[in-house]
Amino acid sequence: MDNRLAISPNEAKQMDTAALRKAFLIDKIFEADTAQFTLSHYDRYIAGGIMPVSKAVALPNPEKLKAQFFLERREMGIINVGGKGTITADGQTYELDYKEALYIGKGTKDVQFTSADGKQPAKFYINAAPAHHTYPTKKISKANAEVVELGSAATANHRVINKLIVASVLEVCQLQMGMTELKSGSVWNTMPAHTHDRRMEVYFYFEVPENQSVCHFMGEPQETRHIWMQNEQAVISPNWSIHSGAGTSNYTFIWGMAGENLDYGDMDHCTINQLR
Repeated sequence: MDNRLAISPNEAKQMDTAALRKAFLIDKIFEADTAQFTLSHYDRYIAGGIMPVSKAVALPNPEKLKAQFFLERREMGIINVGGKGTITADGQTYELDYKEALYIGKGTKDVQFTSADGKQPAKFYINAAPAHHTYPTKKISKANAEVVELGSAATANHRVINKLIVASVLEVCQLQMGMTELKSGSVWNTMPAHTHDRRMEVYFYFEVPENQSVCHFMGEPQETRHIWMQNEQAVISPNWSIHSGAGTSNYTFIWGMAGENLDYGDMDHCTINQLR
């Protein structure tokens, strides 16, 4: 498991392209038959993925967690961005199709991941955060999500937000996850931009067409930076940073966050002409 220390705004101002990418970009999420995880020291958040191809893959217990098992003191959210797959959590089996989600509560000991077809493997994108209470494991499809449509074609940010693992849909400690789908012809996400000092966030970009990219914007509103990203890569967003992007085509991204506030609307907004 990769380990990323928290970076202050003053440090980020001094970073060149390579340093920014090393600190914030998670460039590899999926590898066949393995678990790939990155631990951020912002709110002790974990992001990563599991892609079973030739065998079932068990949820590991990285030594850095200093826990008896991965979910001893954590809750987990999973969204499948690949072929059909199955997750077994302490003997209970859940089938996940494309863009379906599963919340697994604190205290779950044995978690196994399998693909229905190794030629079209499931890609389980995973986020996990510290948890203080055990809530029931639950599957969430887009039909169960809280759906919000925002933006317009005129401003190139017409998008549909699917709130999958949020307090308005199911009980959670602090983890929240959802998926934003941009309409054809729209490229901007999270614009106008915002920060939220009460929680951090991770963006995972996917459905980025071949030979296209997304430019992710970060930094304090008055001191922004950018990171060019490819399909199926993620980026860590500190609580002091905006988190916005513009693609060379439309795309989809998964947002995951954790912190002290479960209010999705708890944002410190930045008007577009305030950005620097």
